[in-house]
Amino acid sequence: MSVVGVLFDVGNVIVRWEPARLYQKIFSDPVERERFLTEVCSMGWHVQHDLGVTMADNALPLITRYPHYRDAILAWSARWDEMFDGCIRESIEAIEALNDRGVPLFALTNMPSEKAAGVFAMDPAFQHFRDIVISGDEGMVKPHADIYHLTCRRCGLAPEQLLFIDDSAANIEAAKALGFATHLFQDPKALMPHLADLGLV
Repeated sequence: MSVVGVLFDVGNVIVRWEPARLYQKIFSDPVERERFLTEVCSMGWHVQHDLGVTMADNALPLITRYPHYRDAILAWSARWDEMFDGCIRESIEAIEALNDRGVPLFALTNMPSEKAAGVFAMDPAFQHFRDIVISGDEGMVKPHADIYHLTCRRCGLAPEQLLFIDDSAANIEAAKALGFATHLFQDPKALMPHLADLGLV
């Protein structure tokens, strides 16, 4: 089968997201900031949001354990928007070009349900997606195979018919194992040439 549709990740493929962007405003000491993001509000802790646990519920055990960091922990939700630095221009241009060609567009993102609408409001290009699978809605996350299978059912396409674009090597390897065509998003300028090579733009 040939590729007929494109499946985008969102964070750091379409929008720039980095928790340290917020926490450099909260912690003047880079060592303390790094320790906080490694040991307190870590990515291992954040994945629970991606699995559907609310930010309020997920914060409570941390606040009990680290009461002196209460305000910094609550900032993860209260100041969520400050973790973002806009959209990646090359990706927006690619989405617009694909849409102009009538290529079916979809997205698969590890993202908290409660924050998704705000992210999708960051650019009109999100309106071009026929469906967006949000991990927080489904209770499963990449790179587990179940969410890829669910996405294919929602898209109505086989893995071989989809180009999956993600910045995570683990997510890309999982998709490859299931038969997806893939593009590891590292250099934004490399995306459009890859789409052109596939005859999609």
